Amino acid sequence: MPAEPYSLDECRRALEALARSGGDKTAAAKDLGWHRSRLRRLLRHLDSKGEANTFESGGEGYGPARDGFDPYVVKGVSTYYDADGNQRGQWVKTALDTQQRAEAMRAAFDAMAADLPRIAPIDAPAHITASLCNLYTLTDSHVGMLAWRKEGGADWDLDIAEETLLGCFAAMVSAAPKAGTGIVNVQGDFLHFDGLKPVTPEHGHILDADSRFSKVVSVAIRIIRRVLDMALAAHSIVHLVIAEGNHDESSSVWLRQMFAALYENEPRLSVNDSELPYYVFQHGKVMLAFHHGHKMKNDQLPMLFAAQFPVIWGQTTKRYCHTGHRHHEEVKEHSGMVVTQHSTLAARDAYAARGGWVSERQVKAISYHSEFGQVAINTIVPEMLAV
Repeated sequence: MPAEPYSLDECRRALEALARSGGDKTAAAKDLGWHRSRLRRLLRHLDSKGEANTFESGGEGYGPARDGFDPYVVKGVSTYYDADGNQRGQWVKTALDTQQRAEAMRAAFDAMAADLPRIAPIDAPAHITASLCNLYTLTDSHVGMLAWRKEGGADWDLDIAEETLLGCFAAMVSAAPKAGTGIVNVQGDFLHFDGLKPVTPEHGHILDADSRFSKVVSVAIRIIRRVLDMALAAHSIVHLVIAEGNHDESSSVWLRQMFAALYENEPRLSVNDSELPYYVFQHGKVMLAFHHGHKMKNDQLPMLFAAQFPVIWGQTTKRYCHTGHRHHEEVKEHSGMVVTQHSTLAARDAYAARGGWVSERQVKAISYHSEFGQVAINTIVPEMLAV
């Protein structure tokens, strides 16, 4: 068996540095005092072995889980023997534990948020109705998507997304009653793609993308900042929901962490910090539930929320669930809960246009009374911005 170019200690230190950095190869190489290319070569070597480490006989056969290295788990062990039955070498096959990787990412996001400058509180509005709660839903906004009117009927890019989302949100706030509580519901798929490559996170489908991911992130943050400022100017209490979507599974995590940190000094703003893609808010006798719609069908959601949040379910008599994902409106009552599937403001991309999916582009500000439930709906469509 040919000698391996990397020692046990080098592999161990490289993987531990990579774990500390949350997967950032540049930071891990700096931590090790290596050039980044050296770390890349070592990782490619491990990948070429099926994410295995190979060591000379006489050693224990390094197994990351055995040595307490959390992000990697042992998949199997293969041992090589000579003709006399003596052990000559051993392969310990490992794979990255997805749960541990997610926890490492969250830790990195926490660290990033700890250094952000906090936003100073702003004055609350003077005249509001405390018993009312306004829900503003922006779902499937797909910031960073590129759509062409000749294919889907309307254009969509970063500039159009920012102008449309902010304009329609301002119109919703203006049209809705002066409620004491406002909920900003970013209902999943706010970002069109979830990293440097414009692909779907789970299946790797290529997406129509506008610009670089760093620019997409910048625009997305600016939109939510301005939306929250409008909500805080209109309501005494604001609650932010940033739901996980199938296009932005990771980005929804750092967005929640970042905005919780940014507004840490704002006592009138709270951020839903659920680690699961199911979110709730109680307004008197009203239960408001949220899920993007990618993990559970609409008719299954009432029983899931009843089981997962039994105290809030038992304390309320009016219950409403809000979803997105399918880009068109549907309102139906299931098992004691009204499930509203919201439309999107985004234009159709080539995939949706070629698939023949057509829906009304709109957003709704829905008002709830703390005792009587839903009492008003105000609908805004993009065409109203041009009037």
